[in-house]
Amino acid sequence: MNSPKQKTYSAKATDVVRKWYVIDAATAPMGRLATEAASLLIGKGKPMVTDHVDCGDFVVVINSDQLVATGNKYEDKMYYKHSGFPGGLSTMSLKDKITKDSTTVITKAVRGMLPINKLRPGRLARLKVYTGSEHNHNAQTPEVFTLKRPKNPIPSTAKSRVDKKEDK
Repeated sequence: MNSPKQKTYSAKATDVVRKWYVIDAATAPMGRLATEAASLLIGKGKPMVTDHVDCGDFVVVINSDQLVATGNKYEDKMYYKHSGFPGGLSTMSLKDKITKDSTTVITKAVRGMLPINKLRPGRLARLKVYTGSEHNHNAQTPEVFTLKRPKNPIPSTAKSRVDKKEDK
């Protein structure tokens, strides 16, 4: 039987159509924001995604100065840099880093979520981060991307059992 073989689709750079998305940093925690932004920059949600071709979209992040962090990350999460000289290690907490420049916090978080290859600088160039709610990309008519809220990790039946144990 000679049935026609189905060929694997491989995207070309000329086939890529890029969309614009706006993400509000004040609506979800930093990690969730970074993973969703990285997924949009890579183009994971598109059926034409190809590893060696940059198929991702543009991402505009607004309200980076109102960044949400869970737990004690504002004081406990530290950013390190070293001057290269002995004793040249300097540390800065997330709270201090946000007050100094909140855009670098989001850029570094998204950069850490992207794969390390030759496409990463181009993907990071499509990430636009702004401190306020205003941006200058209205001409591109960006879509508002809503971040998904996680479902309750404890099922309702388990929660009621936990509450019953505490009542006793």
